[in-house]
Amino acid sequence: RLLKMEEFFPQTFRLDLKDERNAFFELCKEEQIWICKPSCSNRGRGIFLLKNPAAVNTLQAKLCSTKGKVPRRRHFSENVPYKGPQARIVQRYIHQPLLLEGKKFDVRSYLLVACTAPYVLFFAQGYVRLTCVNYDAASDDLTVHLTNQYMQKKNSLYGQLKDETVWRMEHFNSYVNEKFGKSHGLPEDWVFTVFTKRMQQIMLQCFLAAKHKLDCKLGYFDLIGCDFLIDENFKVWLLEMNANPALHTNCKVLRDIIPAVVYESL
Repeated sequence: RLLKMEEFFPQTFRLDLKDERNAFFELCKEEQIWICKPSCSNRGRGIFLLKNPAAVNTLQAKLCSTKGKVPRRRHFSENVPYKGPQARIVQRYIHQPLLLEGKKFDVRSYLLVACTAPYVLFFAQGYVRLTCVNYDAASDDLTVHLTNQYMQKKNSLYGQLKDETVWRMEHFNSYVNEKFGKSHGLPEDWVFTVFTKRMQQIMLQCFLAAKHKLDCKLGYFDLIGCDFLIDENFKVWLLEMNANPALHTNCKVLRDIIPAVVYESL
């Protein structure tokens, strides 16, 4: 069964497309949180939160001021095309995430497109990424909201807590069994059954949407990092899919997991 977008992907608008941009600014009149991020970046760079209508109005004014600005002709050359403002998206912020020991987290898993003729895909369990400090939706500190290691390094507590910011999936599974299994009526090993199947279903559906762009690339293969968030109702959300995912090994769990992912990919 194919999922509808709203079943797994937070409401999202592309700010580089006029119709979507206008639809967002028309919709965003109330006190709600949106996350704004570049379309082609990584490690949390360039991400900021829109937490109220005033912030949205500021963004709208900024986009209007840059729209249509073109350098004078003398700056053009045949080899250096003009680049407009960086493409961005805005995504509805999930403000009631499931918490682990009071901290926000997401799950990085992997999709390997090993071949396109014929299509061959592999799934790999990844790891859980947690913040250094407890979650507070009202906080202006991005390290409370973004879980990746690059952002967590900016928190003063990271040096002493870095090995606690990444969990193995086995640890995550045990924690869910113990803390949430009975209270939420979850089946045993929900992480390795229901959750894993939903991740695979979402990955496959995203691949099917994009595969027509891949089969024309002779010898194409790619390792894609897929980021999932679970809300307090145990609904699984896809946040994003990353080409060229980070493969740093700056804590103990990553030193065990990342080399195996790279080795198996090759």
